[in-house]
Amino acid sequence: MRSDSIKKGIARTPHRGLLMATGVSKKAMDRPFIGIASSFSDLVPGHIGMRDLERQIEKGIHSAGGQAFIFGVPAVCDGISMGHCGMRYSLPSRDLIADCVESVCEAHQLDGLVLLSNCDKITPGMLIAALRINVPTIIVTAGPMLDGESRCEKLTMIKGSFEAVGKYRSGVIDEKRLLELEEESCPSAGSCQGMYTANTMACLAEVMGMSLPLCATSAAVSSKKRRIAFDSGMQIVELVKNDVKPLDIIDKDTLRNAIVADLAMGGSTNSFLHILALANAGEIDVTLKDFEELSHKIHQVVKLDPAAVPTMTDFHKAGGVPALMKTLVDANVGIVDKQTVCGYKISEIVKEAYVNTDLIHPYNEPFTTKPGLGILYGNLAPDGCVTKISGIDESCYEFEGVARTFDSEEDAMTALEEDKIKAADIIIIRYEGPKGGPGMREMLAPTSLLVGKGLGTTCALITDGRFSGGTRGICIGHVCPEAANGGPIALIKDGDKIRIDINTRSINILVSDAELAKRKSELKPFELKCKSGYLAKYAKNVQDASHGAIV
Repeated sequence: MRSDSIKKGIARTPHRGLLMATGVSKKAMDRPFIGIASSFSDLVPGHIGMRDLERQIEKGIHSAGGQAFIFGVPAVCDGISMGHCGMRYSLPSRDLIADCVESVCEAHQLDGLVLLSNCDKITPGMLIAALRINVPTIIVTAGPMLDGESRCEKLTMIKGSFEAVGKYRSGVIDEKRLLELEEESCPSAGSCQGMYTANTMACLAEVMGMSLPLCATSAAVSSKKRRIAFDSGMQIVELVKNDVKPLDIIDKDTLRNAIVADLAMGGSTNSFLHILALANAGEIDVTLKDFEELSHKIHQVVKLDPAAVPTMTDFHKAGGVPALMKTLVDANVGIVDKQTVCGYKISEIVKEAYVNTDLIHPYNEPFTTKPGLGILYGNLAPDGCVTKISGIDESCYEFEGVARTFDSEEDAMTALEEDKIKAADIIIIRYEGPKGGPGMREMLAPTSLLVGKGLGTTCALITDGRFSGGTRGICIGHVCPEAANGGPIALIKDGDKIRIDINTRSINILVSDAELAKRKSELKPFELKCKSGYLAKYAKNVQDASHGAIV
């Protein structure tokens, strides 16, 4: 065992003494040492219930003959950090989390890991670490929260809070109703209810075979989630005994399976960043071209909030990830039969899966033949940009409008709040990319305000920043190159016409090449906004979004 290097032999007497100080018995010294990387936090709704899940995982590990050690990693709530300077830390926290897990595991030579995660950047951060370290690993995502409800109206965090603000500002609801929605939209522990980034990544972790079946969709407050946590603790000991490592499970086929599933369920645009970062961590040959290739082939068979009314609760009842994978396997769309951490191959897991076809449509009867996500190219984004097609009304697939430029999210929000944005405007929010932000902030506040104000089908928003998985409307993000690197988005002027065409996957500034070249020559060099601290270090080292915003 790896842990022998800290517990075997005369020279390790000091080490054993320190381990005994933690409560490890002499008999337990012979057991595999399993780390439980817990992102428990009282600050993050998706993580407040993890103390109970830690106990269940620990029980499973000890029941199977292992020795468990819990250690903590940071967690950021994207919803709470949204709309202010705190959001600059969200994406950078992904790499910080990976570093934390790697540091603790390697420093203490742990034999295996259970990664207890849930929200947006924590799950991919932990998976990045797993691929770097490559010791036997299972991920337990803590699960979605219960649906909100008020006056028999089904609520989610996005519709019950962010979009409600827009409705209040436009006079659709009064302050009393706004406060009612605020109080009832998030009724329990868990990740936010729709197919936002947290739940997208939980589903993809299960698709990739890194968590047990139905882990992604089982509610955070359910006994099923507790049982999955216990079983994960049991199973990690088996993986250690059989030396089954993440890179035995995750390869190019696995990541392409994840891309196919992501497109079919209309996941968060952030998944592009995270899958590319996973490919980098595992030295796997997956690039933006894989997304582009598959996005022209895959139909969308699941449509959840924010693009529709159903939530993760409904998805779970309809059969969850095994049902989605059964649908894709039966349709022969290129799902490769891979081994998973539970010991079964995908084909064995899906064989008896229940599928409710009202929510998970048969592949030949999809919600749309368009995928849930798409990559656009053009003179505005030569290196690509990303949109959530599932969140765009089909009447808006071809959209032309006039640019309204803003060099920060705050300036755009002010214009929206003061009703300075009108139909046919295209809001350009730039200098918010990985380097320019720094940290590539999500733009949930302005996109939700657009929808709440009734402009979701008459205005568009383009940014070199990111969008929340809860975003819907004509929203284009991850524009590459970003403005801070002199990308064309930095050259746009108020009044420029821009054409977006989802059908042809194109996005163009309707300005001559000569004029764009002239503007390029006049563009002043970008100066980093942060001169010290973590964000300064991040801005100096981060790559662009088309490479996963990796450090």
